[in-house]
Amino acid sequence: MDRLQELTEIIARHTEEDGIFATRIPRLSLVRMSKRTEPMPGVQQPALCLIAQGVKQVLLADEVFEYGPARHLIASADLPITGQVIQASPDEPYLSLKLDLDLNALSTMLIEMPPPRAGFGIAKSCGKALCLSRTDPQLLEAAVRLLRLLDTPEDIAFLAPLAEKELLYRLMRGDQAQKLQRMLMPESRLQQVNRAIAWIRQNYDKPFSVERVAQEARMSTSSLHEHFREVTAMSPLQYQKQLRLQEARRLIMSEALDAASAAHRVGYDSPSQFSREYRRLFGAPPIQDISRLKAEPGRYAPASA
Repeated sequence: MDRLQELTEIIARHTEEDGIFATRIPRLSLVRMSKRTEPMPGVQQPALCLIAQGVKQVLLADEVFEYGPARHLIASADLPITGQVIQASPDEPYLSLKLDLDLNALSTMLIEMPPPRAGFGIAKSCGKALCLSRTDPQLLEAAVRLLRLLDTPEDIAFLAPLAEKELLYRLMRGDQAQKLQRMLMPESRLQQVNRAIAWIRQNYDKPFSVERVAQEARMSTSSLHEHFREVTAMSPLQYQKQLRLQEARRLIMSEALDAASAAHRVGYDSPSQFSREYRRLFGAPPIQDISRLKAEPGRYAPASA
């Protein structure tokens, strides 16, 4: 059987309805959507996202990443993105897998692996922490081998770590290998930006200076500006704004806070500024946005994967 077809059938068998489903395999989740979804902002954490069927579009600031079957996306930092399934139907639903990257396992492999052959790991024209690649047969075979374990759950505890290691090995031998290696090296530019990202995520609801963020990242202010934008396609303050607005939306949706209380909770002093920026990101003011999310939840799939 064609490996892509087998991957499609496994995901379909373990996702009988639309949604995102955690599996018994650690860090692995499956996604099924039977119709086109609306754009949905969220934070993409370091992960491998591989599509078996359908097409998805991911926006990082003003950059568009569109991918479909036998292509995969690698995220190497926590990134505010907007995701949208743009091709799906009840007969041919969107089907994908997401494997959160085990950074400890990747670090161990980086130490133990022999040097790659010449020409491997060169990520052409992709300086961002979000990159697309074509899925080669070896990587696809490793993904299928991991997902086959869902049909024999008694084998997962013993064989899933081996299958996941093979999948990570294929990634470390693929055309995004250099990006993954930079993510793991303590003083690489990507790791420095990741330190800045981690600090902003912990302090997003408080005012901060770019100088303070640069100090946390162990970079000069000018270097932070340059490399933060190179990795995330936005400035540190733009990154903070997206985190604030996404958390405010979650508070209004999940904890039933009113817009003013949510705005104050995430660090806004001006309710009118909050309303303007919320509408700019989500396409509607808070009350209208939350009403449509509750009325048609199936049209608003989470951004990741």
